[in-house]
Amino acid sequence: MRFSVSSIAALCLSLLALSACGSSEKRRLANMTNPGLCPNIFVLSDAARVIDFAGEPALDTVAWSGEIRDVRTRCRYADDLPITAQVEIDFAIGRGPAAQTDMTDIKYFVAVTRANRDLIAKEEFKIPVRIDQGVATASFTKEIEDIIIPRKDANIGGANFEIAVGFALTREQILYNRSGRSLKFQGL
Repeated sequence: MRFSVSSIAALCLSLLALSACGSSEKRRLANMTNPGLCPNIFVLSDAARVIDFAGEPALDTVAWSGEIRDVRTRCRYADDLPITAQVEIDFAIGRGPAAQTDMTDIKYFVAVTRANRDLIAKEEFKIPVRIDQGVATASFTKEIEDIIIPRKDANIGGANFEIAVGFALTREQILYNRSGRSLKFQGL
């Protein structure tokens, strides 16, 4: 089968027109205003801080500590498409007197729920943190992109969902946080 120059040109123009339609639809959706709110985002109070002790809980046995200082979200949805959310988390991590190295891994989670109801999804993340000798704390922001939240139809908005953030803690760390005891370091 042979193609003429005019048939190849016509085919190229057709493909260009089809791709323009697809990108035109994407642009239209991107320019639409969300029909409602983004999901509520919050830090679970029991998981807002973490302290790693090298021994019994005391100021001189603190190896590492951390605090989630702030969380923010942006989202995008239109028609009956899923919600696409981005989350920013501000961390402050401290190196205590019992730290044996200048490196640690901090674990945290992001969970999506139906408002005040069922867990839809939860994912844990690990942050390698390095704090050099002579430096007490490090502050930084982590961004999680493309959190996809399914919606049954266009009548379900972002207000029907919540995004919870917190440190991934051991049972002992959770109990310590719930005890009301606090060790606050300068800079955290």
